[in-house]
Amino acid sequence: MSFIQLTNIDAGYVRGKPVLKNFHLNVEQGELVSLLGPSGCGKTTTLRTIAGFIMAEKGKVVIGGKDYTGVPPNKRNIGLVFQNYALFPHLSVYENVAYGLKRRKVPKELIPGKIKDVLNLVSLIGYENRLPAQLSGGQRQRVALARSIVIEPDLLLLDEPLSNLDAKLRDEMRAELSRLQHQLGITMIYVTHDQIEALSLSSRIIVMNEGTIEQMGTPQDIYERPETPFVARFIGFDNHLKGKMIRNSEEGIRVAVGDTEILSTRKSGRSSELQIGDAVEVFFRPDDTEILDKKLPNTVEAHIDYANYQGNTTQYSLSVEGTAIRAIVAGRQVPYNAEKVWISIPADKLIIEEDRGH
Repeated sequence: MSFIQLTNIDAGYVRGKPVLKNFHLNVEQGELVSLLGPSGCGKTTTLRTIAGFIMAEKGKVVIGGKDYTGVPPNKRNIGLVFQNYALFPHLSVYENVAYGLKRRKVPKELIPGKIKDVLNLVSLIGYENRLPAQLSGGQRQRVALARSIVIEPDLLLLDEPLSNLDAKLRDEMRAELSRLQHQLGITMIYVTHDQIEALSLSSRIIVMNEGTIEQMGTPQDIYERPETPFVARFIGFDNHLKGKMIRNSEEGIRVAVGDTEILSTRKSGRSSELQIGDAVEVFFRPDDTEILDKKLPNTVEAHIDYANYQGNTTQYSLSVEGTAIRAIVAGRQVPYNAEKVWISIPADKLIIEEDRGH
């Protein structure tokens, strides 16, 4: 049995208007699972339903084999880390971390030792007497982590915890979270709209869209083998061309894009169901797109609209039969005055999906 089981869940902020509909989710003990998706897709609703801040209208919430469906938040042994830290500004670091222990009526003589251990874990020894206002953003987030971990929760829920930090601090805190998760072995569910965070932290990623799960898998699965157009776009396959299915064989999938035929050697479960003549979309990443001065296999004619030289790379804005395409290439591959070029897309870097909007 999975450590966390959400079964047939209907849940939302307004009764009768659920954000999550007939929602299912299983999380194994010790996993760090990221809920990834755009704003409004249901990530935080899922988190709040697990925490008990939203009571499911239908379905069941099971944690560690116990049914928590109607149990209030304060009766669930869950740690929470929020985007805005949620620290008490008038309390010191020590008092903030001690708060949860006192609420749980932990014996007074045990509290100092527990706080010392957890502050050592998050590298905050020596900061016990400081107020939150005297700390940097990264230090405040460490206090929030310490306060959540010190109560020895069964589960740690993190809602966009790094979004208020600058890029350098985000990198540092990602490494810190990964270290803590591996050291403690605690089950974590991490809400983010940042694919880099999800890819670098998670043992498994769940991509959400409009209250449903579009795809779940390892970071490598999600990054390299998106199964739907939504996931492909969200995970960085920003370029897409419309085409028509020509052949689906062991060699791969051949698609006509205008007068050009291109091959994809990458197949997903859905692409194997495509039939000859089906309208499709061809997805590929800007940094997998090469620019050539002559036609070769798997190339499409394009026109350069704009080139932005950035030293190690040049970013090109191109058009293919009226469709905007981006390319990021090493150095500068074509002359400044070039207009007509060919973009080359390696066959193993293409994703072919059914065109549902044709």
